[in-house]
Formats: sequence, structure tokens, C-alpha cells
Amino acid sequence: MQPIEPGPAQRTRRRLLRAFGTAAAAAGFAGPWATHRAWAQARAKKPLLIGLATDDTGQYAASGQDEQRGMLMAIAEANERGGVLGRRVMHVHADTGGKAETGAAVAERMIAQQEVSFLIGGVHSGVASAMSKVAQKYGCIYFNSNSSSPSEAGQDCHRTKFVWDGNGTNFSISVVKGAMTGFGRDWVLITSDYLWGRNTAKGIRAIVEGSGGRIVEELIVPQNARDFQPQLDRIRKLNPGVVATAVGGDDLKALRTQVRAGGLDRAVGWINNQQDWPDVYGMGREQLFGIFGTTWYWGLPLAGVPEFVERYRRANPDYRIKTPGNVFYNGYMATRELLRAIERTGTTNNLKLINELERLRVPAADRLQHHDAFMNPLTHQLQQTIYIAAYNSFPSQPDDLFRILGRLRPEEVQDAASAPLCKLESLAATPVFEP
Repeated sequence: MQPIEPGPAQRTRRRLLRAFGTAAAAAGFAGPWATHRAWAQARAKKPLLIGLATDDTGQYAASGQDEQRGMLMAIAEANERGGVLGRRVMHVHADTGGKAETGAAVAERMIAQQEVSFLIGGVHSGVASAMSKVAQKYGCIYFNSNSSSPSEAGQDCHRTKFVWDGNGTNFSISVVKGAMTGFGRDWVLITSDYLWGRNTAKGIRAIVEGSGGRIVEELIVPQNARDFQPQLDRIRKLNPGVVATAVGGDDLKALRTQVRAGGLDRAVGWINNQQDWPDVYGMGREQLFGIFGTTWYWGLPLAGVPEFVERYRRANPDYRIKTPGNVFYNGYMATRELLRAIERTGTTNNLKLINELERLRVPAADRLQHHDAFMNPLTHQLQQTIYIAAYNSFPSQPDDLFRILGRLRPEEVQDAASAPLCKLESLAATPVFEP
């Protein structure tokens, strides 16, 4: 790890802070640094303000709203324990709309105007990438809670960004080899034409071809596609063994409905890479087919899971989703681990927290997974258990939608291809940010 030494960026920022402080004393300046100093001098400590930037509308609206609930539960639990470092945890929220330009504007406003201490959020990978660039500019730590494009811990990585979901390559590794054995070596890809879709499909292609399979054709579909009949007609003509989709959110819901209506759900093997709980909840079992990867399931037979589910239900009594899924889980765990890291280090200083997070290891029992999770210090992606799942034909209760087929250790699904592409900024080049 790099020692925390003040490089040019930090020294410059400190000179600016001193200059602003001098001007403030003379002119009654009430900007952010003066406000921070006033809080430090006050008897009551300034609340710790977290910016929640989630995709509450657009393609991933269901997941954006769901992960926000996970973040809020982690914040509420921290406040029930007395806050963090004696400071109450508060939040501001904004909808990114699933648009990169909106996400960048939200991040800029939250950091520069609303003076948030940290940023959390992101399902759409383009949004997450845009927000992380703004966060790095200021030195504000940003937790990408649910965006799963391999590029987030590859070419779009940043020193202030930490990625909490598994990515498309992790999930592909978990399911591709098994599908090739069970369904055949001729594959067709259906790819959503944006960052996550393209990168995920690229990863699937590499794994399939590296395992002796063949990509017969890749069918590109635009974002927000609702008519998949041309692609399904093409699949009937090609007659592959497997169709692997890199399609998500409402687009995937539409695709599933049309696959089932056309009788293709049993004609070929379907791989969905990753299946987000908000996207399948309430769809009906006739729409649920194929195998996929996930980071967590509420029915895992592990200590602590029933208690977590019960806390979720108490916190969300009127919510349409009656049991938590992977998206809520990721939002909760990311927020909880941020607050824990602040408590362990005893500071909100970004450079000290970066060093702490780069060494993070979370015991399996604490993660409610089968294996310990750990942060990759070279990419800032959390390495964690990946589960292989299918839809449950014999549920024990209405929400028992998934059947867990197997699990892989973090070391077995590491994304080796993205790591060389990640060029983290040095600590010396990262501005000091201590809210």
C-alpha cells in the first residue's frame, strides 16, 4: 500500500482551504469549509451526510428503488447504535434516471453544493462511471453498490471508487462451463447495446471460446427494447444449444415474456448471467427459466439470514417486495461497511479510509455468505461468493423463487481480464477530502 503522504494535489487543496479560511474571517464567508469548521467548534457534532444517487426511474427503476431501501436500513441501524463517531448519519437523495449525464450532475451537486461526505449508488454502469469521475475529481469516496459491468473495476476504476456487486465476468465464469456441458457448445448472444451489455457479452464470449465453445452469432439490441421478435426468429433459425443474454431491467422482463410466449424457454438452454431480484419478483413462475449467477439469496441456510430477513420486513412493511434480494443486500452491505470503516479508522479522511478499505476482509458469517469476502486492492472490487441458481419448481413458500445449484469461492471467479486495465490514481494525486 502507498503511505499517506501529502502530494501536490493535497498540498494545493490545503493552500486553497487556508486561503478560503482567511477570506472567510474577513468577509463572513459561509461556504462549505467555514461551515465544517463551525461544526467542529460547536458542542453538537455535525451529522455525517451521505449522498444516495439511485436509478429510481428508467430501465433499472425497480433495482434503483430497491437498493435505496437497503442503504436506508443500514443508516437507520447505525443511528440506533448512536451514529458514527458520535455523529448522526443523515442522507440526501436524488434520482439519476438511469442516465450518465444526470448521474454526473447529481454527483457534482451533492459534493459541491450539498456537501455530502460520501456517495453511494448506481445500477446502470454508465451512470456509475460518470459519477465516479466526479467523485475522484473532489476526492470523495464513492461506493458503486450494484453496477456490474466489468469495466467498473477495469478501465473505469478510480482510487476513490469501490465496487460492491459481482460483475458480468464473475457471473459468467460461474455458469458458462456448466451450461456448455449440459446444453452444447454452439451459443448465441443477445447483447444490450451499452457499457454493461457489451462488456458482459465480451466476457461471456472469451469464456465460451476459451472452453472450446463457439459463438454462432451475437444479436445486438438497443436499450429500452420491447420487441424481441426479430431476435427470437433468428434464434429459431440458428437453433443453438445455448442463448446467453446480457440484457437487464425492464428489457429483460419483456424478453422473458416473449420467449415464454413463443415456446423458446424449453427449446434451448438460457443463461441470464445475473438475475436481479426486483426484476423477477411477482412475474409468476411461468416466466422464470434458465440458470444464472447471484451474490445472495434470502433462503440461504446460514446463521443470521432469517434475522436479516425479519429486519427487512419490519423496515419495509408496505413494500411490494416482501423478502429481500441481492440488490437490497448489496445496497445494505455497501453502506454498512462504509460506516464500519469510518468507525475503525476513527476518521472521515478519505486517504486513511482508502487504505482501510483496500485491506478490507469481511468474515463469511458477517456477510451472510458461505465464504469470506475481501477487497481487491488493485481494482477496488469486492471479491465474494457467487451462487449458481435456477428457478425453483418446488417452492416451500410463495417467495421461494430460486433453487441454489451450487456456489463458487471468490478466488474461483476472479475477473483476471479487467485487472490489467485498471490504473488507479496514486494517493498523492487524489485530493484530500475530510468532511
